[in-house]
Amino acid sequence: MKTSKLRLLFCLLLVLAWATGQAGEEKKKDTVRTGIYITSIHDIDFKQKEYTITFWLWMRYTNKDFDFVNNLEVPQAKTVEKSFSTIDTSGGKVYLQMKLQCVMKDSWRISNFPFDEQKLRLSIENSQFDATDLVFVPDTVGQHYDTRFALRGWNIDSCIVSTGTKVYETAFGDDEAETPQSEYSAFRVRLSITREAGGLFWKMFLGMYIAFLISYIGFYIHADSMDSRFGLSVGAIFAVIGNKYIIDSSLPESASFTLVDLLHGVTLFFIMAIIGANAYSLKQVKRDRIDHARKFDNRVGLLVLVIYVLTNAWFIWKAR
Repeated sequence: MKTSKLRLLFCLLLVLAWATGQAGEEKKKDTVRTGIYITSIHDIDFKQKEYTITFWLWMRYTNKDFDFVNNLEVPQAKTVEKSFSTIDTSGGKVYLQMKLQCVMKDSWRISNFPFDEQKLRLSIENSQFDATDLVFVPDTVGQHYDTRFALRGWNIDSCIVSTGTKVYETAFGDDEAETPQSEYSAFRVRLSITREAGGLFWKMFLGMYIAFLISYIGFYIHADSMDSRFGLSVGAIFAVIGNKYIIDSSLPESASFTLVDLLHGVTLFFIMAIIGANAYSLKQVKRDRIDHARKFDNRVGLLVLVIYVLTNAWFIWKAR
C-alpha cells in the first residue's frame, strides 16, 4: 500500500515538474507588437522580378536583447536600407520605430498581362531569436498604407497583416537540437494589387491592330493590284512579330501561354487567312471571273473583320 502511494506521489511530482518547466518556457517568450505603414511601392520591374517598397515599422516589446535595429531580417529582400530609427526604453519596455526601404524579389503572374493581378508579400523576422523566445502580434489599428501615394498605376484591393511561423529545415549547426529544424516567428504583410491597364493596353497593342488593319485594307484594293495586297500582308506579319518581341522584352520568361501570346497568335492567323483569301481572289482573276472575286473579297473581308474583333473581345474579357 505504501509502495502504491509512493509511486502515485512520484508521478504527481513528475507531472508538476513538467508543468512548471512548460510554464517557465512560456514565460521566456516575449510578445513583439508590430505595426507597419507603407508609404510607397515603386520601381516594379517585371523583367528583373523585383519591386521597391518604403515603409515605417514600429515594435513594442520587453526584452532589450532582441535588438531589432541590428537583428531585423527581411526574407526575400535583395537589399534593405534603414534611413531612420529611434528607440524609447522608458517604462521598462522598448519602443522601436524605423523607416526602411527594401528591394524585394517576387514572382509575377503574367498570364493575363496587362490585366494582371499580383500579390506582393513582405515578412519580417529576428535573425537571432527563434519562435521559442519571441512571438509577433500585429498592430491592426488604422491604415497600413498611404492610399494617395502608395502605388501609382495600380489599385490596392486589400492589405492583410498577419503573423505566423517560418520553418527552416535545418538546425543551423546546433548539435543539441532534437530535429534538423528551426522555427522563427514572422510578421507578414500581403497586398493584392490590380493594374489600371486601359491606357497601357492600347499603348502596347495599338501597333499590332494597325498592322492587322493594313493587311485588311487589301480586300478593298482592286483585284488587278495583287502585288500590293500581298505586300501589305507580308509587311503586317513582320510588324506584328516586331511588336511581340518589344512586349516580350519587358516581361519575364514564361512557359505558359499568356494573353500577349494569344492576341499576337490570333492576329498572325487572321493575316495568314487574308493572304489565303487574296490567293483565291488572284486565282479567280486569272480565270477572268473578276465579279466573283470582288464579291468574294467583300463577303470574306466582312467575315474576317467580325470574327477577328469578336475573338479579341472574348480573350480580353476573359483576362479582365
